[in-house]
Amino acid sequence: MSAAHHLVTRIRRSGLVRFASGVLGADKYERYLDYHRRHGCSEPPMSEKEYWRSLTDHQEANPGARCC
Repeated sequence: MSAAHHLVTRIRRSGLVRFASGVLGADKYERYLDYHRRHGCSEPPMSEKEYWRSLTDHQEANPGARCC
């Protein structure tokens, strides 16, 4: 394994990357799937594309407080 590959792997596993993903919302679909598994929902989970479309539709219909 090259030194660059090793460095990239270490960065991806770091807490900083997980923190940034959480702040930016990149982990929302994974959290949705985790919630879906833990609560034994009867319907199959949405695909990732369906999830993001649903989330976007909800945010556009209910803007709340946003910076932009």
